[in-house]
Amino acid sequence: MGLFSRLFRSKKKAPEGPPEHEVVVYFFYGSTNFQHIYALEDTIRHTIIDAAAGIYDGHEIAEDGSDVSLYMSGPDAEALHRVISPILAETPFLRGAKVTLWFGPRKRGTQKRVIELPS
Repeated sequence: MGLFSRLFRSKKKAPEGPPEHEVVVYFFYGSTNFQHIYALEDTIRHTIIDAAAGIYDGHEIAEDGSDVSLYMSGPDAEALHRVISPILAETPFLRGAKVTLWFGPRKRGTQKRVIELPS
């Protein structure tokens, strides 16, 4: 290893353990009154933490309130989905939502499963 390689190499270690999985909930909201989304986020966040299934990463909301995506991650997408699925099922504005489980980093070739909630 050369002098420059030793001086400027990354100090970060490669991540250990299983790859990070992700769960994304995408739905049409249709309102600029976001209080119900924020309340849903709080419920999801606390449920995931209590179950030690991962973390709630945040959301993307269109300015006009049309489209919303909620992001969660952890070591097991199936476990995350099991933890949040009762919440999703009992939330009226999530009817018809799409839940995508990513079994590794989101990129080409990563396994995923898409679940559509009943309308």
